[in-house]
Amino acid sequence: MDDYILRAENLQVYYPIHTGVFKNSYVKAVDYVSFEVPRGKVFGIVGESGCGKSTLGRAVCRLEPITGGKVYLDGEDITTLSGDKLRAIRKKIQMVFQDPYASLNPRMTVFQIIEEPLRVHHLTHSKEESEQRVLALMRQVGLDDYQLNRYPHEFSGGQRQRIGIARALAVEPEVIVADEPVSALDVSIQAQVLNLLAKLQKELNLTLIFISHDLSVVEHISDQVGVMYLGNFVEAADKDELYKNPLHPYTQALLSAIPIPDPDKRNKLIPLEGTIPSAVNPPSGCKFHTRCPKCMECCRTIAPKRYQVSDNHYVYCHLYDDKN
Repeated sequence: MDDYILRAENLQVYYPIHTGVFKNSYVKAVDYVSFEVPRGKVFGIVGESGCGKSTLGRAVCRLEPITGGKVYLDGEDITTLSGDKLRAIRKKIQMVFQDPYASLNPRMTVFQIIEEPLRVHHLTHSKEESEQRVLALMRQVGLDDYQLNRYPHEFSGGQRQRIGIARALAVEPEVIVADEPVSALDVSIQAQVLNLLAKLQKELNLTLIFISHDLSVVEHISDQVGVMYLGNFVEAADKDELYKNPLHPYTQALLSAIPIPDPDKRNKLIPLEGTIPSAVNPPSGCKFHTRCPKCMECCRTIAPKRYQVSDNHYVYCHLYDDKN
């Protein structure tokens, strides 16, 4: 397992909701999810809004309470760590959040925001050392020295996201979870931030989990891709394999909706009927069967297992069960 820096095994994140005086139900945001992330690679997670991908990213960072399952970071089980042991893990795994304005303290300057993790983890020993380290991080992400004492509201959205990236890099992590880091930005700024993340990932040999609903963005930056639907993975493969040979009907439908920048070419759109079922009361069997154009009788009652169809290509679908 040395090749995998992060592993999740049957990970569950359930949120309790009160449905009556003596009754509780649960929103099954992440429901028995297993995956591995190779060291030094970019693992993209895609899916519709509400499928649980952001919750999954926060759970592996231990920012959300885990209901069940295990998370291993560098071979160490971090699922139940707390206190000083959990704080030590923070130096290995960091997160870049979707909304750069909401994730930055408006009362703190750029220096204070980036310097805070250095101070919390005792990585510098004087104000001068901290300032030099913060300036180096700012230059690394494309910010200027004169912006050191400005506040978040004085920056554009793209610049604020660069501050968030600098803060994540401050503790020299091995893994960064980027939760839709460009979805709130203009298209031209998206390209700049994506190129910055790709550059930093290669220069620092980072492992990056990149979460997005935009399949074109994920294709640009990822080495491997996992597709989520209603709290579960439905398919995972190397990027080129997944985009050239999608196997799950849901993946095929998502890829068919990607616009082609050529007026003479058109994708054959695969329409999906109906809406995403409730995560409180998901369908029995395969959760996608209520919208699947290839639904079989077994799909309605039996949850599909993980089928390996080639090297590093897995699909959760009864269509690839040899018995069917």
